Amino acid sequence: MTAFTLADLDRIVRERAAASPEESYTAKLVAGGPARPAKKLGEEAVEAAIAAVQGDRDGLTAEAADVLYHLLVVLRAAEVPLDAVMAELERRTAQSGIAEKAARRPA
Repeated sequence: MTAFTLADLDRIVRERAAASPEESYTAKLVAGGPARPAKKLGEEAVEAAIAAVQGDRDGLTAEAADVLYHLLVVLRAAEVPLDAVMAELERRTAQSGIAEKAARRPA
């Protein structure tokens, strides 16, 4: 198991988002507003799903990394801190998934 965490990646995304868009891919995505990194997140999620269905473990690993990175960029562009997402996950995992879904308000 690696010592690298999602919090480490979030810190790197925050640092790179503050750079010049001419020098940083992350900054270029963030400069495009939430829609630009959201589009990339969607593309990477589809690629991850395809790799999963095809049983491509290496491909899925690579695409999952892309999904996590682009999700953090979307969160940064939308000014949603990772801590807020982690708090929501903590809240949800305090009960079973079935009970959690039943407690949600209908969409």
